Amino acid sequence: MNKIALSSENLTKIYSKSNKLKQEVLALKNLSLEVKQGEIFGLLGPNGAGKTTFINILAGTVMKSSGKVTVWGYDLDKNPRQVRACIGIVPQEVNFDPFFSPKKLLELQAGFYGVKKKDRITDSILETVSLDKQANAYTRSLSGGMKRRLLIAKAMVHQPPILFLDEPTAGVDVELRQNLWGNVKELNKLGITIVLTTHNLNEAQEMCDRIAIINKGNLVALDTTQKMLERIESKIIKFKVKDSKNFEKIKLDGVKFAKSNGQITASYDKNKIKFDQIIEEVKNNVEILDISTDEGDLEDIFLQVTNK
Repeated sequence: MNKIALSSENLTKIYSKSNKLKQEVLALKNLSLEVKQGEIFGLLGPNGAGKTTFINILAGTVMKSSGKVTVWGYDLDKNPRQVRACIGIVPQEVNFDPFFSPKKLLELQAGFYGVKKKDRITDSILETVSLDKQANAYTRSLSGGMKRRLLIAKAMVHQPPILFLDEPTAGVDVELRQNLWGNVKELNKLGITIVLTTHNLNEAQEMCDRIAIINKGNLVALDTTQKMLERIESKIIKFKVKDSKNFEKIKLDGVKFAKSNGQITASYDKNKIKFDQIIEEVKNNVEILDISTDEGDLEDIFLQVTNK
């Protein structure tokens, strides 16, 4: 049984009235979840759901209103420094001096964390993120992908067992995204627990072992990725047909048929209607050239639980 890397129990954050806020804002409401050691955990939700507030509470930049948070066995209230030492946060924004080298940046970051020179593993981290050859180059000369990897390296200087990746592939191209995820998977194989926030639901579906979805500060779904997908009840079959002139004759209770551009689609509840029934009904009225199916994906669950 996996140990718990991070847990929150009835975590609540209320932003009080201020010059900017005309009224109180409930950012997190009794949020309770657990992240297991060694897993890649997805934290999803629309803008304003409370994801950033959750991360900032762990980082110590936002004070919680109530509830309990434990990281790697340390209570946030009793051992805040140990909690911060156990996590590394990779932000969305590229934020380092363009005239520093990667090696210099990591040495400086390690100093901020109080890591003694004899305990620093700068060269090892640079090798892990494939930046050892660029160790002494100006960061301004690095490619976009290298800069992203350098952000990960900065978060690793104090050797935290948990890494938070906040929208790590926002605004990057396909090749860079694939390279980053390859890098993240390698870190996970080394035993590092990964917590990922992303708006790319296909990405989360492919990468995460378990997923939590929060909306308006509330936890609305938490399960393994596979079980999340099994919740999807609707299914779509697409038929490429030779001629759809007999489309009006195609009828089956519980199935919604539609046609466009030489294609007929059937939408139905997979728990109530059998696939074979639909195939037979369509085949009896038109000549089928090709068939494809759409099982639905994480986006369907996301839209369902957030009422979008």
